[in-house]
Amino acid sequence: MPFAADIPTFRSRAMAILRVTSGNFLEQFDFFLFGFYATYIAHVFFPAENEFASLMMTFAVFGAGFLMRPIGAVVLGAWIDKVGRRKGLIVTLSIMALGTFLIVLVPGYDTIGLWAPLLVLCGRLLQGFSAGAELGGVSVYLSEIATPGHKGFYTSWQSGSQQVSIMVAASLGYALNLLMDESTLHAWGWRIPFLIGCLIVPFIFMLRRHLDETEEFAKRASHLEIGQALKTLLNNWRVVIAGMLMVAMTTTAFYLITVYAPTFGKKVLMLSSSDSLLVTLLVAISNFIWLPIGGAISDRLGRKPVLIAMTLLAIFTTWPALTLLANAPGFGMMLAVLLWLSFMYGLYNGAMIPALAEIMPAEVRVAGFSLAYSLATALFGGFTPAVSTALIQYTGDKAAPGYWMSFAAVCALLATLWLYHQASDRSWHTRKSFS
Repeated sequence: MPFAADIPTFRSRAMAILRVTSGNFLEQFDFFLFGFYATYIAHVFFPAENEFASLMMTFAVFGAGFLMRPIGAVVLGAWIDKVGRRKGLIVTLSIMALGTFLIVLVPGYDTIGLWAPLLVLCGRLLQGFSAGAELGGVSVYLSEIATPGHKGFYTSWQSGSQQVSIMVAASLGYALNLLMDESTLHAWGWRIPFLIGCLIVPFIFMLRRHLDETEEFAKRASHLEIGQALKTLLNNWRVVIAGMLMVAMTTTAFYLITVYAPTFGKKVLMLSSSDSLLVTLLVAISNFIWLPIGGAISDRLGRKPVLIAMTLLAIFTTWPALTLLANAPGFGMMLAVLLWLSFMYGLYNGAMIPALAEIMPAEVRVAGFSLAYSLATALFGGFTPAVSTALIQYTGDKAAPGYWMSFAAVCALLATLWLYHQASDRSWHTRKSFS
């Protein structure tokens, strides 16, 4: 079997990127749908007399899936570092598909009572367990097949595939809003996009089945057992924690401007569902454009300048921008503000993904990357919808989600400065590309 790094043509490299990122597409497709249709899911599975309580229970289940990510990162990530990228990514896709099918097929609370929310929770936990290693496995794969000097550009397509999923999901939601009335959407119409996600699973399996193993992994003389991998992770816990804080900004920004944005537009700004979805679609297109640009800029200028510049911009402009939106809610203002946040997210993430892959020890690269990313998603991004909803409820400030993103940006800035300080004091295994 040929190595992925030996693929000579542009078309073959593009197909390798498509095959490996297809699972990321499915993951984010379902996650976005869960966030967008949160009000409908709350009505079907988590009925309560208080609408705020019902919505918070839904977002809590949404966030619970992220709590499984660190477990999946350690268990599946260490296994992928042992058996190979190709085999591991096929297994993560299988687990993710099972969770998706479970959510689609579960009847509502009115039909099976408490079993409904419990089974939805199980589906979310399976998705979270799988996603814990999926994203890291894909990012590391792209990093290992990248041509010299282009790791940032290559790895940006991991996040790029997620933006395509947002575009498709938002387009489906927009079409359903035009074709169905609100009562039909509440009753069963919201399940249609989830069902479409299930129908594309066989196609993604077909793509993943033809993945080639990376040359870098295949040439490694030995691979750690899971116990040895866990010990190596513990020995590098400072790097993992710093990596987690560096990811905090990107995961918080992403879930704020995509998953939470439609609910924010409908429930807080009182915009129509169609307007909220259209804004989200345009933001995903913006993300898709800025991500490879951010990766390419970091390839040329280095990761550090891009990371520091974007975190500083986020700290000082996020809350003021959301305040402008809260004071003048409307389609145009929401689009302008979220496009600004998209710019910061895209450039930052384009530099952050390759940086995170570069700082992890090669023998536990997938596990270390996945654990750092999963911890950040569990503690920051995954609960962004719930935290944003609670902040607005208890402060009365519609721009309060800006506090949360600014806090995440401060964490990312401090982690970046610490990591590069360490890089200047000692020789990293990838010091040239990291610095």
